[in-house]
Amino acid sequence: MKRQIGWAERLRYEFDKSMAAGPIALIGWLAVISVLIIALAGAFLAITQIAPEGGSPLSFTEGFWASLMRTLDSGTMGGDTGWGFRLVMLAVTLAGIFVVSALIGVLSAGVDSKLDELRKGRSQILETDHTIIFNWSPSIFDILSELSIANANQKRPRVVVMATKDKVEMEDEIALKAGNLGRTKVICRSGDPTDLYDLAIVNPQASKSVIVLSPEVEDPDSSVIKTILALVNDPKRRPAPYRIAAEVRNGRNADVARAVGGAELQLILADDLISKIVVQSSRQSGLSAVYSELLDFDGCEIYTTAQPQLTGLSFGEAMLSYESSALIGLCDPAGRVYLNPPMDSIVTADMRAIVIAEDDDTIRMEKPDPARFDFSAIRTLRVEDRGSERTLVLGWNRRGPMIALELSRYVAPGSLLTIAADTPDLEAELQTLRLAGDTLSVEFCRIDTSHRPSLEALDIPAYDRVIVLGYSDHMEPQPADTRTLVTLLHLRRIAEAAGRHIGVVSEMTDVRNRKLAEVTRTDDFVVSNKLVSLMLAQASENEHLAAIFDELLDENGAEIYMRPVSDYVAIDAPVTFFTIAESARRRGEVAFGYRRLRKGGADARSMGGVVVNPGKAEALQYVPGDKVIVLAHQ
Repeated sequence: MKRQIGWAERLRYEFDKSMAAGPIALIGWLAVISVLIIALAGAFLAITQIAPEGGSPLSFTEGFWASLMRTLDSGTMGGDTGWGFRLVMLAVTLAGIFVVSALIGVLSAGVDSKLDELRKGRSQILETDHTIIFNWSPSIFDILSELSIANANQKRPRVVVMATKDKVEMEDEIALKAGNLGRTKVICRSGDPTDLYDLAIVNPQASKSVIVLSPEVEDPDSSVIKTILALVNDPKRRPAPYRIAAEVRNGRNADVARAVGGAELQLILADDLISKIVVQSSRQSGLSAVYSELLDFDGCEIYTTAQPQLTGLSFGEAMLSYESSALIGLCDPAGRVYLNPPMDSIVTADMRAIVIAEDDDTIRMEKPDPARFDFSAIRTLRVEDRGSERTLVLGWNRRGPMIALELSRYVAPGSLLTIAADTPDLEAELQTLRLAGDTLSVEFCRIDTSHRPSLEALDIPAYDRVIVLGYSDHMEPQPADTRTLVTLLHLRRIAEAAGRHIGVVSEMTDVRNRKLAEVTRTDDFVVSNKLVSLMLAQASENEHLAAIFDELLDENGAEIYMRPVSDYVAIDAPVTFFTIAESARRRGEVAFGYRRLRKGGADARSMGGVVVNPGKAEALQYVPGDKVIVLAHQ
């Protein structure tokens, strides 16, 4: 049977609901109680005609005012006279003390509650034209540093970070590790980037760009794809397309991510990117510095820009029409990228130029002066047969199989890859190793790569190159880098004892450890987190950058090579870079930099003598061992 609810129980229930409504409801109840007490006191004084000693009786209005003053200030009753009046005012004052005390407590609790709410980072963002970073990873600090450089000329640069992490912890880490961000202000919010309600907090509708990091969870790629899905398919999304740069670790998830993000997404395959740069840097000393320069905002960058003055020219003619910039390719209206296209390709009005420049306002076309070319210094192409190679990999992580696959695409038949590491289940993983063709054979030995006698037993000087990988899958970043540093120090001692140079490329996790590792005299450092950070930051500013680097790192596309300058021009006298560029053009290549041997003097930017986008008019004296940096298809 239905139970009958009495009016007292009903009133108590309504009172409980109002009390649970928060500080505003409590303040309302205190106000009602105060008014009732003051009104009752005023009415009592008016009816009983009780008045101060020697004074006239008070009306209801006067009694109400006198009671109100004593409620707000207990010291007011100190001047009251007459015991009847004193007793009434004492009761009013005691009630006032109770009400004011309760009000102070309610207000204090309300302020604390609001501060806790703000600390949780759940308040709405009202910024416009801001960059949003979803998720938290070690890459975030380098990304913020790069964005602060990119936004240096903006009026109110803002970056909003949302992750499933405490807001105050995020702010403290950014202040400690990101360094000086200049005028760029970072706003942190706590939330789940895969939740539509939480997405609305950071106001993506008004954002300039979005960066989705790979979070430090068990299945990071799933989290990234769900975030892209929530962002792109939000029922309240803006009609204009987003500019999304997202990091995915496993290449097998790339097709799903691209299907979800469509044309709005630039996908950075982090492990694939690092693996290819490791392999290419191991084969060409100094190449990692070229990639870092192209990706770093603090130097030359890649721009895609309309250049209507190039219309009707061949690509070869257009390439030599810039003195302070380097034209490296073209982009068609559909967004397809063509790096180093055929030299006779005609530039149409709807194409955009892909240019390496110091800044976009330095891109100026100039008619080349024939006097800047020394055609007599140009040398003809010489083709040399490649021999088999021996490569040693010390250490192992999830990028190892991709490095082996990438290496097998470049080496000549009869080449050998030796893998030496002590990670769990390595033998089983090597059984499923996938290679391109049969040009590369693989052998394995289990050793402690930080133990010098074990390294000496490998006869390291007999190898053409050594790749040192960090144990980042099984160790924290700092211990993994420490073990890598120990291995590099042993390799240096082994090289000194053998009296010969050993080409070493090392993968580092934390960019802060690179300075420590420079004492090992390694040819190249590939700082994995740093490169991914630079790529994501650049992609958030340039909508074609991911496609450009896909082409650069594709073995079937135009790739970066470092070749002897003496193969292109005679080096017995100074020559201009215009002459080198013309020699490269005749071979169907684009020359856009050089690496000169440094004899004395400091390399301020630790570029190893690499210069990208040099001035083409200046004549320089080159020496044997200097390299020219070119884009070529073979």
